[in-house]
Amino acid sequence: MKNWWNEKDIRPIWLKANLAFWFFLFFIFLSACAEDRIETLFKEADEEWIKGHNHGAIEILKTVLEERPKGPQAEEALFRLGEITYFSIGNSSQALIYFKELLKVAKHGKFAYAAQKYISEIVEFSLKDYDQSIIEYQKLIDNFNVVEENGDHQFRIASIYYKKHEYEQSLVELEILLEKYRESKRVEESFFKMTEILYALNRCPEAKEKYGIFVEQFPKSPFLSEMDFVMASCKEDEGKLKKAYAAFKSLVGRYPYASILNMKLKGIETRLKKSGNVASNLTRRGNR
Repeated sequence: MKNWWNEKDIRPIWLKANLAFWFFLFFIFLSACAEDRIETLFKEADEEWIKGHNHGAIEILKTVLEERPKGPQAEEALFRLGEITYFSIGNSSQALIYFKELLKVAKHGKFAYAAQKYISEIVEFSLKDYDQSIIEYQKLIDNFNVVEENGDHQFRIASIYYKKHEYEQSLVELEILLEKYRESKRVEESFFKMTEILYALNRCPEAKEKYGIFVEQFPKSPFLSEMDFVMASCKEDEGKLKKAYAAFKSLVGRYPYASILNMKLKGIETRLKKSGNVASNLTRRGNR
């Protein structure tokens, strides 16, 4: 009886399938070996960094980049290169290059947000390019929207405008923080900064308004003594010297800058003497 299949016909098919299977296993083996090598290189780079051999760590990470120019390993290598160059070598410009390259490789990858934070920090504090740093902090808000940290980034933007002496714009940015990020830990400090800026702009009525809201919302704030100092300064500028003196005196032991407070008190005492008031009586009342 003739077989319904021919053994000679099926053998080549079986051999091909068998070879494909072994090639597949060999490929998996090679891939695993390659992954193990990359992990070993990362560990070696860490060990070199811990030992203080920064340039050795950098060379190892560059080897990782040569073998893995794209993908998660490339992202991690670029991030580590940026950190070592920034923190251990102090080369902010080169670190900036690594972090920017990381964002090109993976705009929304695992390390992208942290890299953008470093970029913002480097541009502001190392390069002192304030206009660009505002853009970089805004990217943190717009491109990543890490809600719990957006208030911090908004506060940095307001602070940079203050550094640039653009006080009106700084106020605008602080108002945005108070409106959009009410849960931020920066809210109390933002109230203080707004009050301080308004005083500097000779806008005491507005400063008092902010102070009233602040006291109602944060009666035990660590910024309260500094806010009280601003309010006392408003009284002084308005010519209410006795009230200003009493307000400054109440800050003794609370205000963090004792030397400045003493200068204020002595200055008002001198002005009161010239105007015919008895400063010594004020001093005795304040010491009770």
